[in-house]
Amino acid sequence: MTGGRDLRALFSTNDRSVQAAEAFTNRQTQWETVAAALTQHLHHVASPGFDPEDLEAPRSHVLVFHGVGGIGKTTLSRTLEAALADAGHRPTQWGAPGWPADRILPVRIDLARSVGTDFEQIVLTVRAALTKVGRPLPAFDLALRRYWEANHPGEPLEEYLRRAGLGSRFGQALPQQMQSALADVAQALMLPGTIGSVVGQVTGALIGALRERRQTVRALAGCARLADLLEAEPDLDTLSFYPHLLAWELARLPEGKKVVPVILLDTFEDIGDRTRRDLERLIQRTVWLLPNAFWVITGRSRLQWADPALQGQLDYTGPAAWPGLAHTAVPAARTPTHTGAARQVLIGDFSPEDCDDYLARRLTRDGQPLIGEPIRQIITARSHGLPLYLDLSVARFLELRRSGRTPQPADFDHDFPALVSRTLSDLTPDERHVLRSVSLLDAFDVPLATRAAGLAHEGPAQRLTERPFVRDNPFSLWPFHLHGLIRSAVRNAEDTTDDRWTETDWQQAAQRAFTALGEQHQAAPGPDRLLLIAFLRQGLRLARDHRLDLGWLTPAAWTYVGDSVWEPLAPPDTGSTGLDTAADALVELLSALARRQHQHRSHTVDRLTTVIDSRLLPDDLQDMALYYRAKAHRDLGDSPASRAGMQAVADGQGRLAPAARRGLAHLARMAGDFPTALATAYTLGWEGRHHRVEGDIWWPHGDMDRAAAAYATARDEAEHHGVTGERGNSQAHRAFALSFTDPDVVDDELALAEQLLAGVDLRATTLITHIAALARDAGRTDADVDDRAQVLRTEIRTAGVAYLELALDLTLAFHHAVRADHEQAAATVARIQANTIGGDYAYYADIACYMANLTVQETAGAQWVDGADVVRARWRDLVLTRRTHLEVGP
Repeated sequence: MTGGRDLRALFSTNDRSVQAAEAFTNRQTQWETVAAALTQHLHHVASPGFDPEDLEAPRSHVLVFHGVGGIGKTTLSRTLEAALADAGHRPTQWGAPGWPADRILPVRIDLARSVGTDFEQIVLTVRAALTKVGRPLPAFDLALRRYWEANHPGEPLEEYLRRAGLGSRFGQALPQQMQSALADVAQALMLPGTIGSVVGQVTGALIGALRERRQTVRALAGCARLADLLEAEPDLDTLSFYPHLLAWELARLPEGKKVVPVILLDTFEDIGDRTRRDLERLIQRTVWLLPNAFWVITGRSRLQWADPALQGQLDYTGPAAWPGLAHTAVPAARTPTHTGAARQVLIGDFSPEDCDDYLARRLTRDGQPLIGEPIRQIITARSHGLPLYLDLSVARFLELRRSGRTPQPADFDHDFPALVSRTLSDLTPDERHVLRSVSLLDAFDVPLATRAAGLAHEGPAQRLTERPFVRDNPFSLWPFHLHGLIRSAVRNAEDTTDDRWTETDWQQAAQRAFTALGEQHQAAPGPDRLLLIAFLRQGLRLARDHRLDLGWLTPAAWTYVGDSVWEPLAPPDTGSTGLDTAADALVELLSALARRQHQHRSHTVDRLTTVIDSRLLPDDLQDMALYYRAKAHRDLGDSPASRAGMQAVADGQGRLAPAARRGLAHLARMAGDFPTALATAYTLGWEGRHHRVEGDIWWPHGDMDRAAAAYATARDEAEHHGVTGERGNSQAHRAFALSFTDPDVVDDELALAEQLLAGVDLRATTLITHIAALARDAGRTDADVDDRAQVLRTEIRTAGVAYLELALDLTLAFHHAVRADHEQAAATVARIQANTIGGDYAYYADIACYMANLTVQETAGAQWVDGADVVRARWRDLVLTRRTHLEVGP
């Protein structure tokens, strides 16, 4: 639906062909909420048990829409008023309500400070709107007339209505109806005409008549508290009790005159200081005493009336009084008829589709969008769905056109200072301080926010979490996070407020937040991988963006690497080039290690080389980069480079020295020097993963049972030490070794490997399980072994792990040997020889010949622990055993 003309946009350009319209984007969910709650309210006030004078019954006649500044609350309030007043103004997406239109009387009141609405005006607006019923409301009108003459002597009500704009909005029937009520009461009391126009004498006589229960005033005698209200001093506080009289009058209207006011209070955050709540107390009293009306309140924050802590500041507080306003209320959409259903609704951001639709219809020329799709896309992406950002972007678009430039998408990668001022406008100084501090964090809890702000008390942080621009996820480690656009604006937009921070203030806040994160990390109970990743992600961002010392990040990085799980944790790229600080280098190091599971190993080598050459990291983390680059060199088949790196780390005697010695053992095994590899394995201990190294040595010898036992011991040892990645890695290798023996038992081993690898990002290890599945199916004609191998070869080459392709060819050689396909077996031997010219894994060609019972034309010269004849016999026996199992002939 398109509303009226957007005058600000219209007066921003000389181009008369541009059509500037206020675009209303569908808020169908909110309309459905209003319709359901209002329908329930109509049934409630029409029921025989409804008593407007019941002062103790819980109230369910309030619906609150709250959200960040600029989310579209005022637009929603205005559209609701228009839709309730005239069905022709209801957006086409909104369904038709189930009540008669003439029963509803919408009254919208803007409480914005700029409007200057006071409590008197609120009361008079409601009463002026009710002139529509066409008759006096004597109990209320008499009290209001008494109040007016006492507090505005000599000021005609007609003049006030005109000045406040109520006369033009509702007409001038109110003074006449009030005078008529006064005259009717005077006549009923048989007062002289000269006295009947004097409100003080009329009310005095009426009070006496009510106290004496005279029949002449029986029409008003049913209002039990009328005499008390007329006797009370007619001040502002007493005025706030008069809505009780209005409720009584509305309830006794004849059937043809009955209406239900729907009072829409907008910009509720502007009613005053929360520490005093003077105006809020008067408004809340009005709402409580006028239960016939249905109230729709829109503002930035949740309504706190159900909070028991406000007892004494407001008259009616707590969840028993306002069950629908309590945090624990059941969502209304799930229980539409339940009186305790949630009546506080957070207005969400626009969807990307809504944003684009809004921008396309806001400015048009000849019926076509003036803002092109590329610009609409970047505005939508930057807006995080906040309508205010869309409005500001439209204004920027027109400003750029006015300067003679054609707006480009890059012009809208922009933060608006107005977002900062709008966000900060109703926060206390301490809340502003906390807001700026937590804008440095991806997520936070109250203690972390308090420490980051450097405050000694948690109150401001707690109050901030109740603001609508703070989102809540109770299942997260840190349950709160800022609305994305608000966070970006607070951090990046030019801050023009009086208490804006300097760069030093931001730096100090970043250091406080970083230190607080480290303290929480150290206090975290036990080893918890999710906690570790969460702390690293936030800490790395802070350290990198604010050039902080590594501090607690160093031991956290070692814990991350030690588990060999490799979750992605690098914060978003800031667009900077090069490495300038230790934090930059650590972010790049850990990102390279995690991403190597998804990138070609050559890219890993390049990234780690950049880190190493920067010389920004402390020695122990420098060793980490050297070690993992050496591993990547080994995966690529560059043994000399790998050996040099491993030797350097081993010589350094640092934390990774045992792992580097393991790497040297692997290099010896790759070269076929098995005695040296085995002797080294015996010296490695747990830190060097000695049992896994032994398994890696025994399976090429064809001693699969011995290898499987070593891998099982390695797996159990890893479980004992709580190293998740190593546990899954060892089990995957065990499944690979056993896949050459009995295919009937290997399924359980593979299933266990898959279970242990779930949630662990080890790409090469996962590929090993796929090779093991091929070895399990070797010899079968119905298993598509060759086709599956081709797909797997592509994946291995994408990963850049050369030794896995050789393991794949060795598995294919086993398959061809079982099938006695000598031609394919010979072709596989030739392929292995071509891929091992450098010397590493050259003995794989010998093993392939052993399996197929082919003559080894040129031995690789491997130094077998048990001798070549024993190894040949073992591999050949594995082939013959598989043939027997499959009943395949020679």
